[in-house]
Amino acid sequence: MSFSIAGKTAIVTGAANGIGLAISREFAEQGANVMMVDMDDKQLSKEAGDVPEGSKIEFFAGDLRERLTIANLVSATIDAFDRVDILVNASRQMMRTDPLDMDDDSISIMLNQNLLTSLHLSQAVAKRMIKQADAEEQEGLAGSIVNMSSISACRTNPDLMGYSMATAALDQMTRGLATALAPHRIRVNAVAFGSVMSASLQNILKENPDYRGDIEAHTPLGRIAPPTELADTVRYLASDASAFMTGQIITVDGGRTLIDPVSSPAH
Repeated sequence: MSFSIAGKTAIVTGAANGIGLAISREFAEQGANVMMVDMDDKQLSKEAGDVPEGSKIEFFAGDLRERLTIANLVSATIDAFDRVDILVNASRQMMRTDPLDMDDDSISIMLNQNLLTSLHLSQAVAKRMIKQADAEEQEGLAGSIVNMSSISACRTNPDLMGYSMATAALDQMTRGLATALAPHRIRVNAVAFGSVMSASLQNILKENPDYRGDIEAHTPLGRIAPPTELADTVRYLASDASAFMTGQIITVDGGRTLIDPVSSPAH
């Protein structure tokens, strides 16, 4: 099977910075049509001038927590590229949680942003993929959905309880959708990452530069990976090279979860 995604159309959320931006650029460089999506219209516009020359890229700014925005995104993608073959749910948000504060709404925010938005968008895109496959009477795969998860899903940190709960639920959502969509030849997988330079980790290191040493010390490979390395894994899951893989959570963390004590934050 081929690692190629050339000619395929991908929707990538969280594309204004960090991991989502790296995935978008990787896909564009590999010849895919890319719809870059983010709430940050200004940042999306800025990145528009820094994409590979000749790339087939469109931009969509909106709040995907709104069902109408999701419908408009799918319509905009079809208008631009006639189809959608790949969805990468890379939009993520991290907030600290006070587990004993009943007025702390961070858990609801995390579940809505990191779980439900991905679920609703996946449902809408999957319906389009099914419609395409039925109309074309095509054989082989009908589509691939890749969710961005975190090693926080399998670790205990009260300060990140809301985020951990959302990512754990996202993993289970991945397995559930994989089973439900398998008869339609749509694959659903996830990438759980830890020691990768995400936008949130960049912000943390700006405030606490010494924190880098702690992360590297708890990572067997001894470094923080650039987002481009994560993008390579996502491209594998999006391509036909992983044609017989669905419902899997691939960990990309430099070995961090092999030795990491639960007291150390999941970055």
